[in-house]
Amino acid sequence: MGINKWKWIMTLSGVILTTINMNAQRKDILDIQQQSLITISALTAIGKLEALKIQLNKGLDNGLTINEIKEELVQLYAYCGFPRSLNAINTFKTVVEERKASGIKDVNGDKIIVANTPSDKYDQGRKVLEELTRTAQLKPAPGFGEFAPRIDAFLKEHLFADIFASDVLSYQQRELVTIAALASIPGVEGQLQSHINMGKNTGITVAQLEQLAKLIETHVSITQANTVRQLIEKPLVPVVKPEMMVRISEIEILPEYLEQYNAILKEEASASVKLEAGVIAIFPMYQRESPTQIRIIEMYADKAAYQSHLITPHFLHYKTTTLKMVKSLKLVDMESLDKETMLEIFRKLN
Repeated sequence: MGINKWKWIMTLSGVILTTINMNAQRKDILDIQQQSLITISALTAIGKLEALKIQLNKGLDNGLTINEIKEELVQLYAYCGFPRSLNAINTFKTVVEERKASGIKDVNGDKIIVANTPSDKYDQGRKVLEELTRTAQLKPAPGFGEFAPRIDAFLKEHLFADIFASDVLSYQQRELVTIAALASIPGVEGQLQSHINMGKNTGITVAQLEQLAKLIETHVSITQANTVRQLIEKPLVPVVKPEMMVRISEIEILPEYLEQYNAILKEEASASVKLEAGVIAIFPMYQRESPTQIRIIEMYADKAAYQSHLITPHFLHYKTTTLKMVKSLKLVDMESLDKETMLEIFRKLN
C-alpha cells in the first residue's frame, strides 16, 4: 500500500471518528427547541405569565411550530391543572395574534389530528404506558387504581390515549414537557422520578436532565432544580451562595412626589422579582411615622445578577422617572450573620 493512500485512509478514519464523537455529544445536548419546550412548561406550571409570554415568543423564534406549542399547553392541563393550562393557552393566543399583526409569519406545523381510537381506550392508554415504562400495566393499576378506579380510567383513557394519540409531539418531547412541569412543582417527587425513568426510556440522557435542571434553576428556583439533581444522583447546588448580595436602600422622597414615587416603585419591584431570575427579593417599605422615608431590602443571587438588574427596562424606567423625586439616597451593603437561617425568611409567608 502506497504512503499517500495510507495517509488518505488514516485521514478518512479520523474524520469518521470525529463525526461519530460529535454526533454522540450532540445527543447529550438539549437543542434550542427542546430548551424552549422545557422553559415554556416550567413557567406554565408555576403560572408566571409575564415571563411565559417572553419564552413563548422565543420558542417560536427558535423554530417551534404553533401546533407544537398548542399541544404542549394542552398536555400540561393533566399535570398542572386546567387553570394554569388555560391561562397559558390564552397567553399564547395573544402572542400569536401580536406576532401576526407585526408581520411575523409563524409556521402552523403539522395538524393536530387524533387518530380514530379503538373502542377500548383504556387498553390503548395502557399499551402506551407500557411502552413508556417498559413494564406491564395491570388492570386496574395496583394501589390507587384499585382504590379509585375512575382516576385510573382517566389516566389511561384520556391522558395516555386521547392526548398521546396526537403525534405532533414525540413521546420524548412529551416526557421533557412533563418532567419540566413536575420539576417546577413542590411535593411531586414520586411522579417526577417515574417520568424521569420514562424519559430515559425515550432516549433522554442524564446529561440532558442536568441541563433541564439548570433551566429550572434559572426560571423557577434552585430548590426545585435540586429535586431533579437529587433524583438523577448529581451534586446539589447550594441555595444560599457566598456571593449573594444583600443591600438596604435608604431613600428620602420629596413630599410632593410621594404618591407618584410609590406607584412607580411598586411596579418596578414587582417586575424585577417576576422577570429576573437573579433577583431574590425587592421589598419596599416606609417608616410609619415618616412616610417619605423609604427603605428597600434588595437581595440578588450575586453581583452579576445585580449588574444585570441595573440595565433592565423596568429599572431604567424607575431610575430616570424618579430622579427628581429623590431628596437623598444611601445604599448600605449588608452581610448575613447566619446564611442557613436565611432559607426560612419567607417560608412562612407561603
